[in-house]
Amino acid sequence: MQITTGLDLAKHWFQVHGVDAAGKPVVRRRLRRSEVVEFFKGLEPCLVGMEACATAHHWARELIALGHEVKLMPPDPDCPSV
Repeated sequence: MQITTGLDLAKHWFQVHGVDAAGKPVVRRRLRRSEVVEFFKGLEPCLVGMEACATAHHWARELIALGHEVKLMPPDPDCPSV
């Protein structure tokens, strides 16, 4: 099954949300930083979207090395945390 995932980066916990081709949620996981690479090793290569931030380029390189396609998105200027 081909899925598309979103990876929300944080200091201690990362959130993974994956959907299938129809947009149906198939993955919802909270991962520790140390679990991210191992989790993505177990997935077939897929598209991973994440918000560009200080550590996003590091994680993008890690996931690309595993065969995933990574798209970095600019932060939403209307988001209160920006």
